Order: sequence, then C-alpha cells, then structure tokens
Amino acid sequence: MKFRRQRQGEVGVNLTPLIDVVFLLLIFFMVSTTFTRETQLTLDLPEASGAARDAPEQQVEVLVDEQGHYRVNGQPLVDNRVRTIQSAIYKVSAGDTTLPLVIAADAQASHQDVVRAMDAAGQMGFVHLSISTRQPAEAAPGD
Repeated sequence: MKFRRQRQGEVGVNLTPLIDVVFLLLIFFMVSTTFTRETQLTLDLPEASGAARDAPEQQVEVLVDEQGHYRVNGQPLVDNRVRTIQSAIYKVSAGDTTLPLVIAADAQASHQDVVRAMDAAGQMGFVHLSISTRQPAEAAPGD
C-alpha cells in the first residue's frame, strides 16, 4: 500500500472575524462618544445711572418669585406651564401684543423660570419686553 502524503498549506489565522469585531468596537465608540466644547464667557456689564421710566397706563406684568411661581398682573397662576402663563397673559392683554410686557423676577428666582416667562411672551408675539430691576443700594463708606 502506498500512502500519499497530502501537502497542507501554511497554517494561518482567519482575520475576517477579528476585523469585524474591531469595526464593531470602532462604531460603538464613535456613537457613544460626545464631542462637546465647553467654553466660558466673561462679561463686563455696563452700569446705568438713568432715571426710572414711567410705567404706561396699561401694561402686562409677570412676577416670578423665588420658588418659581408666577403672577400675571397680581393674579397667581395654578401651575408653572408655558400654556398657563400664555393663557393668563392673553386674558390680561385681550390679545393685544403691542402692550409693553414687564417681567419682574426675584433675585433668587432661577434663570429657567425667567426664561420660561420670556418664552411664553415671545411665542405670543410680544415685542415690547422689558425686565424690571432696582437700583443697587449705596455702599457704606469704607466698603
């Protein structure tokens, strides 16, 4: 009996599954990575020493307290949703978006609550929007 030896080719590793896994990992890391650039903006705000403006006879005033509760012309609102604020503003203004709208917020009120009131007025079309402030107290000598 004559046995033939079969020649075997070089022994190698199949790289196809390895490449598939590497591509899957690459896609996973590309999708799960966030590319945000955080920046800081330093502002040097100007000071004003002008006289207070006289309030017109008819205006809409939105008050924001430190807990984030709203009052429109002194009337408290049932909740803090934008639709509720818009409804109260519409009732007071009778749909007249040319009236001046003043937002008076407590110093401890969150920025989000003030922006919510501004957003409600902006969505309704109010263009004469102002934010009420008070003049700072005079500093004591030596401060």
